[in-house]
Amino acid sequence: MSETSEITDLTALDISNGLDNGKFSSVEVTQAFISRIKQVDEKVHAFLSLDEEDMLNQAKSSDERRASGQLKGELDGVPVCLKDVISAKGQPLTAASKILENYRSPYDATVTVKLKEAGAIVGGRLNLDEFAMGSSTENSAYGPTKNPWDLERVPGGSSGGSSAAVAARETPLTLGSDTGGSIRQPASLCGVVGMKPTYGRVSRYGLAAFASSLDQIGPFSQTVKDSALLLETISGHDPLDSTSYPTPVPKYLHSLQDNTEPCKLGLPKEFFGPGMDEDVRKSIEEAIKWYESKGYEMVEISLPTTELSIPVYYVIATAEASSNLARYDGIRYTSRSERSENAIDVYAKSRGEGFGEEVKRRCILGAYGLSSGYYDAYYLRAQKTRTLIRNDFDKAFEQVDAILTPTSPTPAFKFGEKSEDPISMYLSDIYTISTNLAGLPGISVPCGFSKEGLPVGMQLIGKAFEEEKLLSVANAYDQEHQYGREKPNL
Repeated sequence: MSETSEITDLTALDISNGLDNGKFSSVEVTQAFISRIKQVDEKVHAFLSLDEEDMLNQAKSSDERRASGQLKGELDGVPVCLKDVISAKGQPLTAASKILENYRSPYDATVTVKLKEAGAIVGGRLNLDEFAMGSSTENSAYGPTKNPWDLERVPGGSSGGSSAAVAARETPLTLGSDTGGSIRQPASLCGVVGMKPTYGRVSRYGLAAFASSLDQIGPFSQTVKDSALLLETISGHDPLDSTSYPTPVPKYLHSLQDNTEPCKLGLPKEFFGPGMDEDVRKSIEEAIKWYESKGYEMVEISLPTTELSIPVYYVIATAEASSNLARYDGIRYTSRSERSENAIDVYAKSRGEGFGEEVKRRCILGAYGLSSGYYDAYYLRAQKTRTLIRNDFDKAFEQVDAILTPTSPTPAFKFGEKSEDPISMYLSDIYTISTNLAGLPGISVPCGFSKEGLPVGMQLIGKAFEEEKLLSVANAYDQEHQYGREKPNL
């Protein structure tokens, strides 16, 4: 094994410790990952762009801080790459859409600012389903990302580039966004850790919006500990985001150093019925047995309204998308059709040419749901049902400390398998969507492999703003099994 491959196999905390001990410099680390990207990304296509010079300059500055004893934190000198919906000043922000093809962000997102303040090496724009609308990264205008475990299969979505990049060891850490499962589902399909924090825990300022009441930025990593460190770094109240919640941020990583006392885990009967792949079922059942062997009490619970999550989500999310994406009009800052002959043409043709089919589909559905005569019948009713879904979780958490479910009903599926059937694709997020509707934190942890060698993920759901407890429960399993440390053969 070469020195470069040894570096790229390390976790973020391993890299941080190696930097502290002088085993290598940040420039060496950054160069190792750049070399890895050049080696494998032609196969994987996780990256839409990469500013090597900027990343190496950041690494050089980190090494200078380390030499002078002015480190900014544990992530100083560690690379972190961003889903291409998160703003980084001077860098492209395409949202994997042709309509933003030539756009560069004039400012940093709040999470980007926090990463830079922590000394992280921020760079690399990661592929996704266009405007985060999808579950397979097949909807990217710039071509799909491949699953590193099987290049004929999808990495999940919409944060497919973010999950695949960690799985392929192209970067130790990434950020994605989760609207209905877009962090947890690709994490499950690629065999890495992916976490959606509580809504309001992490600022959304500088995130290209899909559905503003559902979107949340969160981390990807090989281990729960790495995700805890990254979440701690990006969390906190932000006056630039009116939905950001003013609550103190715990020291998530430090809390994982203590032994976690066994607690009560809920098993929702609605999540263990028909439709689950047998390999997924087997891996989840083995994870349940492990928790029981450690003294955790398993409690059957019911989340009856969650069966309505899919229709409720696609009414609310599409309505918000149609409103948010109205700003991409060919007038202000997006690509303008060259075939436009008048003002009406500019709007119609620019959006028609710039948006992909799935984005158009959702904008049309959303506009319909918000239209006169249908608002009460669809959007208002969906919001009322959303409250019932949240109430189900509240009742469940009176009995248990966290909830355990599969993350995805199947392992990674092949390209084209569901792309012609939107309903089948939407059902890929059947276990994750309710968490977004309720605004709760959720994490996907690798918990095994299928007979075909494809990763399987376990989802843990926690109480609002109790990420500390959720991470501890997840870490207890992750520390002993470490499926996320397994590496695909590329």
